[in-house]
Amino acid sequence: MYRAAEIVIILLSLAAGSVAQMARKPSPSHEPAGFVASSRTDKNSLPKIATQGDFDSLARVYHQGTPYALPHVMFAIDRRNGNKIYFINSNRYRFHKDFLLAMYMIPRGTDVFGPVYQDQNRRFIVGTIAWQKTVDKFTWELWEGDLATPEMIRQANDVINKGFFSKVFFKPNSIRQEDETANLALDRVTQDDINRNQAYLALNTGTAVGRIHIIDKLDDTVEIGDNEILILKELPLNMPQVRGVIVAQPSSPLSHINILAKGWNIPNVYIKDADKLFREFDTRVFKLDAHDDSYSFEPASLDEIKEKFSSPNEAVPPANLSATAVMPLRQMRAKDSIIYGSKAANLGELLYKRVPGIIIPDGFGIPYAAYAKFMKDNGFDKVIDDLMDDNAFVHNPRVRRQKLDEFRKSMQGGKVDPALQA
Repeated sequence: MYRAAEIVIILLSLAAGSVAQMARKPSPSHEPAGFVASSRTDKNSLPKIATQGDFDSLARVYHQGTPYALPHVMFAIDRRNGNKIYFINSNRYRFHKDFLLAMYMIPRGTDVFGPVYQDQNRRFIVGTIAWQKTVDKFTWELWEGDLATPEMIRQANDVINKGFFSKVFFKPNSIRQEDETANLALDRVTQDDINRNQAYLALNTGTAVGRIHIIDKLDDTVEIGDNEILILKELPLNMPQVRGVIVAQPSSPLSHINILAKGWNIPNVYIKDADKLFREFDTRVFKLDAHDDSYSFEPASLDEIKEKFSSPNEAVPPANLSATAVMPLRQMRAKDSIIYGSKAANLGELLYKRVPGIIIPDGFGIPYAAYAKFMKDNGFDKVIDDLMDDNAFVHNPRVRRQKLDEFRKSMQGGKVDPALQA
């Protein structure tokens, strides 16, 4: 029955999932290791950066005091308000959406991915301006998955340079962005220019023990384990949490994947031709120790494998399937979470405590037993057993998504116990 509960949780989470921002992204209130705030300002944004001091007052800095220090400032351009630009206080706001929400420029509870990164008639163009020490230039860039048109990029380039005290060069972050701007009269700086002759760059330092998984092309058939150190030939737009990341091609420290790595506190490094250097060690368990200016990558010891390699066992919360009554919230207490779930039980506890200022609408809770009976009466528990024994379902994400979608539709057509409906 626990297996059934686990699959139900997976189905619900897939149905409610968000495409744009991953659940374990770094929080605005928890800065990653290597972060140093520059001179602070009380302002949310500036309409213009007229001096180096203005830039420094807004800039967030990674790896301060090292050759790889990267001060950077986010920006947002409002295309529906005369291309007004906001140079964002990047010490105060972690992500562009945090600023846009705080300024009431986008409504809460709506999708921000399409309107900000994909739509051709979008209101905003958002990106980041950084000082690239190795080439002594300011650059501006978009997220690598941004589908901005050549006209949007040209427009953004004009607006940024009109409001900035020094020339700012466009830095394409994807092959698409390189192609889209190839025929524009833009001064560009590429990641290759920045990392020229550089064989190693620590995007995020740290130590990890994991199984090497070399991925030549990441698509929806590739299974990724949470105890793996990935070696990537190309940078994906998104990925699940892993132990560490090594990229074989130059990558921006401001990439989406690096932001995730900082939030997860895992090592993320660029090692030139890593896919070739470590090909013979694919699937072996190694220890990656990444520093600002050097790294070690060697077979993990037996003790390290015992202590640091295994993933934590997934804990299945206890459930009481003997209680079958539908219960009003006002009769529930926190201890009833094993019968009705923690949300309903906690609401019942709040009603009982009569907490001032908190209004709980009248409601009821359906016991876990009713869900278990629904699964059994419709034969869904046997379907789950079959799925868990299906090798393609277990190991191929594309097949798993397809079969879960089919299973979800079957569940929606399932018959509910008439006694419960009554």
